[in-house]
Amino acid sequence: MSIWSRITDALSALTAGEGLSAVFDRLRSPPERSVAFAIAVIALGAKMAKADGHVTRDEVTAFREVFHIASRDEQGAARVFNLARQDVAGFEDYAARISAMFSAEPDTLRDLLEGLFHIAMADGFYHPNENAFLERVTEIFGLPETEFNALRMRFVPDAPLDPYTVLGVAPGTSKEEIRRAWRRLVRENHPDAMIARGVPEEAVQLAQKRMADINLAWEEIEGRG
Repeated sequence: MSIWSRITDALSALTAGEGLSAVFDRLRSPPERSVAFAIAVIALGAKMAKADGHVTRDEVTAFREVFHIASRDEQGAARVFNLARQDVAGFEDYAARISAMFSAEPDTLRDLLEGLFHIAMADGFYHPNENAFLERVTEIFGLPETEFNALRMRFVPDAPLDPYTVLGVAPGTSKEEIRRAWRRLVRENHPDAMIARGVPEEAVQLAQKRMADINLAWEEIEGRG
């Protein structure tokens, strides 16, 4: 059974009236945790796409970019997205449930938040309602405001990219300590590490832009001497 069939089964249970608690309880263990991650991206992404008043084709395309969808799975993926939009549960319910599931794995929550930023910027405009949505999700996930600020800086082209923020270090930190932070981020964002923490293989490409930003930040700091 493909991941899309398993995701569709879970979302169909939601739309049929099964509670969030029951559905997510069935998704707590590998390999179903990857289904839970995918549902979180789909459900929160579908609801956020309506935060600015409408769902654009660009936003749907961005969702397809978060998950590399094979042609044989396109129909199933489209059904999943539509099911998520039809579900009456609010986004805060989804965010709270997925936060509880991955409470001991903040890296997974960061992966998810990054996917949502990618969808938010798909139409080239960062709507104030999308900003409020993502701020609230960050809060529910229990991630620090600095995480939100770093992602916003990387994705929204209204402020220069600060390499220290990207690497999570303060200006004035020793070069060796910054190097250690850079190496740690590279390890944490290796595809094998992402899959191990529940990110579906279809979504591992989430790390591509992140790795480019991480390496660019280190190169910029290293070049300053």
